[in-house]
Amino acid sequence: MFWSVVWPYVSGALLLGCMGTVAWWLGRTDRLVRKRDLLWRQADMIDAGRRTLTEVDAMTGTEFEELVANLCRRDGCVEVRRVGGANDNGADVVGRLPDGRSVVIQCKRYAPTSTIASRELRDLLGARVHFGADLAVFVTTTRFSRPSEKFALQHGILAVHRDHLGVWNGGASLMSLAEINGAGQGDARHRARWKQAYSEQPPV
Repeated sequence: MFWSVVWPYVSGALLLGCMGTVAWWLGRTDRLVRKRDLLWRQADMIDAGRRTLTEVDAMTGTEFEELVANLCRRDGCVEVRRVGGANDNGADVVGRLPDGRSVVIQCKRYAPTSTIASRELRDLLGARVHFGADLAVFVTTTRFSRPSEKFALQHGILAVHRDHLGVWNGGASLMSLAEINGAGQGDARHRARWKQAYSEQPPV
């Protein structure tokens, strides 16, 4: 009779103990997963920053697109995917910014001595309409011509030229580049340094 009276309390205590153990185990597992995810993101951020522009120049077009996609993920963008290919509709990477806005990105891995023409930015505008994106970004390993840079500013395109790519790759966020959009390559002294650094012929 004593056992029949005590048993419900013992059963309840055992049940609560089991539930507490399960809750502790789930919480611990969640913390470990979050910690591993944080460490992975930090390691990925460091690895991305260690890539030099010389290494980027040696990438294939696909590898460059993957680099840009990974930099977006590093910055907290979600739903990031590479769509570049034969029928990419003018886009190479799409996703969502941390603030929820959709973004479409065109990537061009050209030689530093090349120049981005306005027509390539017009293709990106078409991609922005096609994908219904809030923001269009053009990322390149070279520079924009004066007309193309002006075109980008007029149409709200974030133009990431080689210098800005180096800053982004080094740890700055993509959206921080919006504050210096259209800067960093337009003055005559900068163009002279650019030609001296990347010209195939030694400067006279």
